[in-house]
Amino acid sequence: MDPIQIPRDWDDRGLITFEEFCDLIRIPQRTVRDWRRRGVGPRWARFNGCGRLYITVAEARRFLTSAAPTTRRERTNG
Repeated sequence: MDPIQIPRDWDDRGLITFEEFCDLIRIPQRTVRDWRRRGVGPRWARFNGCGRLYITVAEARRFLTSAAPTTRRERTNG
């Protein structure tokens, strides 16, 4: 399976809606809402009291990088 990546040509200052982010990372909205409730997901913002949540492209990249599994090195018996 290919890792989830944000296209390189996306501007870090660009905004992604909550729904777009969930679609991008292929995770149900209820899971991302739970992350938000528990404070373990990315940082979200609202503008002018609007109910819609947004995330910056830079924050999405940061979150995906921090959430990516690390590769395990195989031990060799010398």
